[in-house]
Amino acid sequence: MQAVAMRGSADTSFAVGASGRIGAPARMAAPRAAPGPLRVMAKESLIGKRPVPIPSTVKVKLDGQLLSVKGPKGELSQLIPQEIEVALEEGALTFKKRADNLRSRQMHGLSRSLGNNMVVGVSDGFEKVQQLIGVGYRANVDGKVLVLNLGLSHPVRLDIPPAVQVVAEDKGVTLKVSSYDKCVLGDFCAKIRSYRPPEPYKGKGIRFLGEYVRKKEGKSGKKQ
Repeated sequence: MQAVAMRGSADTSFAVGASGRIGAPARMAAPRAAPGPLRVMAKESLIGKRPVPIPSTVKVKLDGQLLSVKGPKGELSQLIPQEIEVALEEGALTFKKRADNLRSRQMHGLSRSLGNNMVVGVSDGFEKVQQLIGVGYRANVDGKVLVLNLGLSHPVRLDIPPAVQVVAEDKGVTLKVSSYDKCVLGDFCAKIRSYRPPEPYKGKGIRFLGEYVRKKEGKSGKKQ
């Protein structure tokens, strides 16, 4: 079977079979348009628009893009991205985009979150509670060193960062870790947890208070 063009129509071709009969007209494929550039859209940050209230116990200093806060818990400094304009207005920190582009929208909410964490940290602080679950699992604080007994061949000794305080309670099976620096607190707690993450069969290990650990059923070992 082949396609032939009929007189009087430049755009229509017909399928011709072996017997010479003319079948239904064959449609010509329309040319495809060239693909346009890929555009990545970032939504307007609702968090970035919210001002950060400054308590009376906190002092804020702005030096260009360097934001510094000082409070009863400690002192922190953070360099704000150039795409964001930070200002102190009517007892609150405000964060505004210098331009309406992808990079500015990405940095808007992040900058506001960093500033809010700094203010909350130096005024109230942050705290995480971890539990040691397992036979013989214990922890104690020796000066500025956290000692973990986790069933290994030797105790694990971790240097406590200067901005972090650790208290062992309930005979060493509960750890209260606090700091005015949320990033340092999270990193240190993750390091503690990494030595004995919760295992899925009996749930032994180090977990955060309220953390859900999905358990698996062990093999019975019975042969059918």
